[in-house]
Amino acid sequence: MVHFSGFYAWIKVPLGHRAQEDARQTELIQKVWTDSGKVYGNRKLHDDLRDAGETCSENRVARLASLAGIAAQIGYKRRPG
Repeated sequence: MVHFSGFYAWIKVPLGHRAQEDARQTELIQKVWTDSGKVYGNRKLHDDLRDAGETCSENRVARLASLAGIAAQIGYKRRPG
């Protein structure tokens, strides 16, 4: 059980540095994924972010992409003939 004053004090505290950075990088990942035609997976998204000058690990990109519902396009339709 949490005391009322402690709960409302917790609500007023802004997001931490890590959460703010995650939100910013999630927006960047979303933009790169949209620019790729919603095809790229975690590895290529990570490579594009590194080329843009961002410092992040491949695991972090995978985690943020998964939370945002971003997934690679797997498989392509074969054209007949």
